[in-house]
Amino acid sequence: MTSLAPEHTVSASGLPRERGGWWHDFVCPTHGTELSHEGIPGPVPPAGGVRCPHGCRVGSEPVRGAWLVLSHQAWARRIRVLAHRAARTGSDADRSEAVALLVAYADVYAEVAGGGEHERAQDWMLRGRLFHQALTDAIWSVSIGHAVWSLAESSPERAADLRPVLPVLDATAEAARAARDRLVADGRFTSNYTAWLNAAGRVCARAAALVRAGAAGAPAVPVADDEWLAGEHGQLAHALAATTRGGWEWEASTYYHGFVLRAYLLSLRGTDPADLPAGARDRLVAMADVLAGLATDDGILPAIHDGPYLRPALALEWTELSALADGFVADAGLDAVAARARREAGADSLEDELRTLPGGWFAGAPLVVDRPARPVVSVDEEVGIAVVRAAGIHAVLDHGPHGAGHGHHDKLALHLYGRATPWQPDPGQVPYGHPGWRDHYMSAAAHPCVRVDDGDPAEATGRLLDRDERSLTVEVRGDATSWYDGARALRRLVAGDGYLLDVVVATADRPRRLTLGLRPDVPLGVRLDGDVIHTAWGGAERLDGVHAAHATGPAGPVPVRAAVRPGPGPADDPQRERAHVDWTAHGATRAVWVSVFRAGGGTGGAGSEPATGVELDVDAAEIRVRRADGVVDVHPLPEEATDD
Repeated sequence: MTSLAPEHTVSASGLPRERGGWWHDFVCPTHGTELSHEGIPGPVPPAGGVRCPHGCRVGSEPVRGAWLVLSHQAWARRIRVLAHRAARTGSDADRSEAVALLVAYADVYAEVAGGGEHERAQDWMLRGRLFHQALTDAIWSVSIGHAVWSLAESSPERAADLRPVLPVLDATAEAARAARDRLVADGRFTSNYTAWLNAAGRVCARAAALVRAGAAGAPAVPVADDEWLAGEHGQLAHALAATTRGGWEWEASTYYHGFVLRAYLLSLRGTDPADLPAGARDRLVAMADVLAGLATDDGILPAIHDGPYLRPALALEWTELSALADGFVADAGLDAVAARARREAGADSLEDELRTLPGGWFAGAPLVVDRPARPVVSVDEEVGIAVVRAAGIHAVLDHGPHGAGHGHHDKLALHLYGRATPWQPDPGQVPYGHPGWRDHYMSAAAHPCVRVDDGDPAEATGRLLDRDERSLTVEVRGDATSWYDGARALRRLVAGDGYLLDVVVATADRPRRLTLGLRPDVPLGVRLDGDVIHTAWGGAERLDGVHAAHATGPAGPVPVRAAVRPGPGPADDPQRERAHVDWTAHGATRAVWVSVFRAGGGTGGAGSEPATGVELDVDAAEIRVRRADGVVDVHPLPEEATDD
């Protein structure tokens, strides 16, 4: 962990003196789980290899390189904490320790990274110097740069003792510019890398200027004159190019969205949010609002597309982002996310270093914006992420573009959460260094979505067909290059009175195997009662489901059977076994699945009784939701969209 008790003293002799590799290789090749962080931060990996949670010891060269990445990054974070604390408290001991570590790192950098780009990086990588990836170099140098910034700004008369660090600051800023130029030349300006390369360039350049100015002080550069912020390829241009009008980072990955926003806010240190151009300022506010709107009331952030399902190191990043967001915009809405992340991290989140820095992280007060009441249904149509809130159920429906290299085959996947319970969560992703499990968690089989003939579809983009205040309908179509050729599906969600109604319709141009999956991360009970299935979902909160289905083929009705079989849990531990349900019609050209979900055993509105049953009448094209008192709610069966 990266917590640092006030009395703790660290030694420069513990710094790694080797280049790091790629952190995604820090995964057990047998079990697919991230390895133990034992010995981090430290100089060398544990003798005999690194432990996996299931008892393995792994000491391969890729794992060794990944351990070194995590150790270097943890050391940089510790130095930043020491420097911020010295600036806040005036502690000579903290300052001396931070300076000693920075000077020692300058020697390490010159020794192991001064020869240029990392020769062991894979061909597809944007090569770094201290690490395989230029992105990893940038993340590390942002922490180093902020440490120098804090020390030089709080004690300018003592800046001379930081001059040995100038070669590192200059080299990392130059490397960031060179890497950014390569991305731009390759037409990849919107890459999430760019945000961190700009952050590294801005932070390291500013830190170096403060050291060189010394006692005279380095005046702040106006935002409009700061090339790293306001230049043609600076942060503000990137924020507008790499996000939707609604604020989503274009890959529609929860992890990479927060990753990019954190880089933006770290790079904006010392600026007044009110001085930013209105377009970029509003976009950053929208990015924070995206996370607040996606999170459940207890702070669960669904792990849409690539990103860890659960990881203490990521939890620390969420606490840091929450602190930065609060400094940028009043009532950022991430308090529950930060509180949950602190519990997941199991240690001091260190967010106080950002909240209590003298003068604050930003030079001005947080922006004050008017926010309307949170709607029952919210949709970002550009990335195709919808959130529906229905009587204690927090439903997330993914239907938009694939998400490029960080996308999953999860079109029309429905993820279900309670306030604090992940009933049917997005499963997230393992570290990328495990190709087998990475392929699984990208697959349709890992997600609660429609599958055709049990294979993975081609990359596809769904579309929103209609919406109102309490419902929405989305669809995805297949052709020779998209989704499943000759097939289409739509999914409709309705926030009913005390329940969530889920309707899925799939059609095919020839008899196919049409399947709808349920993928819980809680104990699941499944009971067949005639033609209706009842499900009972465990966890801290209860969820009850009642389900019906109907399918037809060329010769008439086709049976739809729900098979329960063991399957892997979410990506934090693929070895955690869960009950997977595949609800399949063999040889069908059309299948309809209807589910009514009710949270906590509660009722609907005043005077209404809980929903207890569902009937699917395809001849009448309607769905009937029955309540305990005999009252029936009738919903029309959605029609498949016609060709444009």
